[in-house]
Amino acid sequence: MTPRYRLPLVAGLLAAVAGCGDAHPPGLELGVSRALADARSATLADVAYDVTLAIPADRSAPIEGTTRISFMWDDPERQALVIDFKDPADRVAAVTVAGESVEWEPVDDHVVIPAGVLQSGANEVRVDFTAGDEALNRSDEFLYTLFVPDRAHFSLPVFDQPDLKARVSWELTVPEGWVAVANGPAVEAPPVPTELAGEGLDPAAVGEHEGPRTYRFDASAPIPTYLMAFAAGRFQIEREVVDGRAYHMYHRETDAERLAANRDEIFGLVGRSMAWMEDYTGIEHPFAKHDFVLVPSFQYGGMEHPGAVLYRAESLLLDPSATQARRMGRASLIAHETAHMWFGDLVTMKWFDDVWTKEVFANFMAAKIVQPSFPEVDHDLRFLLAHHPAAYAVDRTVGANAIRQPLENLREAGTLYGPIIYQKAPIVMRQLEARVGEAVMQAGLRTYLERFAYGNATWPDLVEILDGPTPDDLVAWSRVWVDEPGRPTVSLSMEAGEQGQPRPTVRQSDPWERDRVWPQRLRLLEMRALVSRIEASMDLTEPEQAFPRWAAGGPIRWVLPNGSGLEYGRFVLDDASLGALIEDLPRLENPLLRGSGWLVVIDALLEGQVAPEAVLDGLVAALETEDVEQLVALLVEQAGTVYWSFLPPADRDERAASIEALLWSGLERVDSTSAKATWFQGWRRVVSTAEGVARMRALCDGSEVIPGLPLSEADRTALAEALAVRGVDDAEAILDAQE
Repeated sequence: MTPRYRLPLVAGLLAAVAGCGDAHPPGLELGVSRALADARSATLADVAYDVTLAIPADRSAPIEGTTRISFMWDDPERQALVIDFKDPADRVAAVTVAGESVEWEPVDDHVVIPAGVLQSGANEVRVDFTAGDEALNRSDEFLYTLFVPDRAHFSLPVFDQPDLKARVSWELTVPEGWVAVANGPAVEAPPVPTELAGEGLDPAAVGEHEGPRTYRFDASAPIPTYLMAFAAGRFQIEREVVDGRAYHMYHRETDAERLAANRDEIFGLVGRSMAWMEDYTGIEHPFAKHDFVLVPSFQYGGMEHPGAVLYRAESLLLDPSATQARRMGRASLIAHETAHMWFGDLVTMKWFDDVWTKEVFANFMAAKIVQPSFPEVDHDLRFLLAHHPAAYAVDRTVGANAIRQPLENLREAGTLYGPIIYQKAPIVMRQLEARVGEAVMQAGLRTYLERFAYGNATWPDLVEILDGPTPDDLVAWSRVWVDEPGRPTVSLSMEAGEQGQPRPTVRQSDPWERDRVWPQRLRLLEMRALVSRIEASMDLTEPEQAFPRWAAGGPIRWVLPNGSGLEYGRFVLDDASLGALIEDLPRLENPLLRGSGWLVVIDALLEGQVAPEAVLDGLVAALETEDVEQLVALLVEQAGTVYWSFLPPADRDERAASIEALLWSGLERVDSTSAKATWFQGWRRVVSTAEGVARMRALCDGSEVIPGLPLSEADRTALAEALAVRGVDDAEAILDAQE
């Protein structure tokens, strides 16, 4: 294949002679720069892609394709048109404009077409190419695309930026025995092979078809290039109708019992998430269909492609021994990806510096969506434990980043993801909702979705909408919480108030020494003689504030400043109060307060304020009585961390037998499979005695069973790995037996 293009030097000389029509737009460099993206978004509109691909049975054979790109073009400066495509000199066979072959120029990862061959108004460019495998995840029996954040042009010629949304059509020719799914609904499709037809399919849609199979998918609603998607392969198809809407699930699960145990719950979670989002937003599902694919060992938990959502199969197809946390994690994952249909897909960030907005709204909505499915769960506690520890792990470091970060080139977009986007941002969003009120928040989000539907928006656009009906200065609030990194240090001291009665004084400091103040509401809990009560809330807006009202009473053991579970920062107690808090935490009645208190203690440990032995003693004491599974999970995880990472070997040896016995007794005293699994995972992590290792071996080979806790293949693999890490003599044989 010989590409037809001009050498850059020749192109430059011709442009100089012509004096117009071939000038490059600004920011033409490797990747997609902000300058190039801005120039294109100012001159292009109404983009559509019609992509045709021929997928061979041999995964090593190239995938040949054609993309027809139609668009409106209006550039008074008549600069060259730039299409993004990796390695164009090697992969582009031909470029035509309006049906005529044209000369073009490869510059970095771009196809540059002279403006002289374009006309103001409607244009169509056709590119014949070999698809790059970099964003096509190819296996012997299936493949799927994953273009986020800037990888569409690794495989296809496109305008690879989020604010040039386009209607996307696909035509896929796949090997015999394969099926395919893409963004839009199928308008032409061969019958589903009998061996791949699952429950719920129309029998008329099932049959045999020899040779390659061609699927044609209708144009999608406007979406950004990172959401263009298809999957093809030997996937079994399940169909279910929930609330009048048909869903298709593509999967490769071969265990019929495992599939049957999860199928209905998966469809139910999808349907309930969809209904909740439609009710909250007042907008029906904004795309033509909502099919989803369960990909083995998928890179992420999920990816929100409209019409072809991808999930990690292992996250949805759970074992009977799955913990409560894993079951809630599945519900949250499905809710998260469903919420993206509105936040991220219907309304997309203009540039990836606001990628956090789509993620925070998906997490924010998911936290609300899952609550009805788990009425027995303390969801405020779950939110606290799911977000604060991971966010603190970054924000306590000198390398912490802001939620909203500048981005000059989409090549660096992948660096923006992490705990600050996924964990801190939802905390900030819940604080915002508490500040403006739930009704104002919902109304503002509805306005946001309606105003920018099928288009793009920025975080300041939403702040402007919410700032109108709110007396607070949300622009200033956003500046410190969203645009700046780090967290405040909040300390308490008891000082003399009216009539000599002690009352707390709250001091907020900036560990980065920038004199910042993070406005937030604190809910203070005091402890006096083991009788706890919430005194009141206070708006923390100054570096130092005395609590305005404080009841007289007996001696105060400690005051906890993060009683609501939404407060964010390092909360510092004096040494005496911290020691008393560790002692008292197991006796607090409110699980949320116990969780908030333990986060203060863990922070103090990591900051070197308290000895690890004292923390481990407190964790052990708490585990003797703790009956809330979420807190058990936190406590056993932290006990394992302190045990292995903070204690010297001699101390570990001294404590090993008692800690193993404590965790095993916890497993035996609970009834539910989920709770037993939580205790079991904690026990497995700390085992180091000869007796414990022998029991692990017996559980691994099946000679010992745990009543009420069937061990899955994944559990036995984890046991085998744990035995290998502990250096048992026959580690290789144990690992081989689990393959």
